[in-house]
Parts: sequence; structure tokens; C-alpha cells
Amino acid sequence: MQRVGFGYDSHRFAEGRALVLGGVRIEHDRGLEGHSDADAALHAVTDAVLGALALGDIGSLFADTDPRWKGADSAVFVREAVRRAGEKGFAVANCDVTVLAEAPRLAPHRDAMRRSIAAALGVAPNAVSVKAKTNEGMGWIGRGEGVAALAVVMMETPE
Repeated sequence: MQRVGFGYDSHRFAEGRALVLGGVRIEHDRGLEGHSDADAALHAVTDAVLGALALGDIGSLFADTDPRWKGADSAVFVREAVRRAGEKGFAVANCDVTVLAEAPRLAPHRDAMRRSIAAALGVAPNAVSVKAKTNEGMGWIGRGEGVAALAVVMMETPE
């Protein structure tokens, strides 16, 4: 059996924080605002895994009001979502992530992001795709106010 999940997340830029996307620290003048490490890509992946099996969403499991998650590495969220999916008999088949940002350029970090996301999902890097797109100067992303990420995950039961 196969199930598909979709995830979305966004965070505004904030001064004095590290920028982390797809589990990779990326040099930039600002990071993303959030309770955890604010990794929008891994948050979208987490929601995609949870959504595939109707297991809720990242906010219901890892509330931004819970002090345990203050500054947390978002890979913890992905691994927990995968663990819960495993309890239902499902494993990740593949994942496709798109990050929307005007800056910084993410292409040089794509392979590291793929490896990091794959490790969190427990799959080979060739089962993960990472793409980066600008918003062509339109809207809040285009004005450089923050970053958004979308993720699709295919979950399957063993054959």
C-alpha cells in the first residue's frame, strides 16, 4: 500500500540566528525566526510524513509553547514522524522538497541538504530531491522577508 503526504512551512528572517535549511547550516546574514531551529524544509518534511498517515501535524506533536523544543534540531521531528509511521507499518519511499527563497543561493548546498534529509528519513540520498526556487521578486518571499518550503513524501508498506 502507498500513501502520499504533503507538507508546507514558512518562517520569517530574524537577526542573530543561524540559517538552517534541510538540516544544513548555511552562511547568511540572518537566520529564521522560530521556537526550534526554524528549519522550514525539515518542518515541511515532518508534516508530509505525518500527513501521509493522518497522524496530525508538527504543531500538535511539537508545540512551539513546549520548552523541550526550544532551539531543537528539527531532524528530531522528522525522525519521530518516521518512527510513528513505522508503528503503522509504513516506511518512506521517497521525498521531494522545494525551498522558496530569494537569498541565499541554495544550489551549492543542495547535495548536503539531500544527504541530511535522507539521514533523518532513514533512506538513501537518491530517494530525496531538493530544489530551490526564487519567487521572482513577488510577495513576502520575493521581498526577502523569509523562506517557505514544500515537501511531498511517498510512504509505503513492505512488499
